[in-house]
Amino acid sequence: MSSLEPVPEYTMAMANEKFSIGFPALIGFEFLEWRDGHVLLGLQVQDRHLNLHGAIHGGVLATLLDIAGACPGTFCPYPGRIRKALTLSMTTTFTGQARGGYIRAIGTRRAGGSRIYNTSVDIVDETDRLLAFGEGTFRLRSGCDDPRGIPATHL
Repeated sequence: MSSLEPVPEYTMAMANEKFSIGFPALIGFEFLEWRDGHVLLGLQVQDRHLNLHGAIHGGVLATLLDIAGACPGTFCPYPGRIRKALTLSMTTTFTGQARGGYIRAIGTRRAGGSRIYNTSVDIVDETDRLLAFGEGTFRLRSGCDDPRGIPATHL
């Protein structure tokens, strides 16, 4: 299989490897599902994610909203390749608090064209209680509008 053929069974290990460096790695989330137009991220809340009141910090939730918003438009099943996007705008609404447990961010592509797209994201706790939701507008970076993306060495 050449590097320009999609992987028949895209694994979450491959997705997690793409985000194993930089700021996303500090948050410590994991991919549970990722396909074109959809992503599901999970995060085990730890003490490092809490604010001074003992609840998950809004910055952690905003980061998950941003990543789960970008990913539905950047899926790339080609080994050694990646698609990247820039956040153009993002709304964030906090609706609940979590002091621990496992939270999930569900991102869905809603509309868009070949380079600019819109998504919506919900973040829920273990009981499916809504903690935050938002919408975003993202732009694929140069070269990333091709579904084959660009070589991952250009991170």
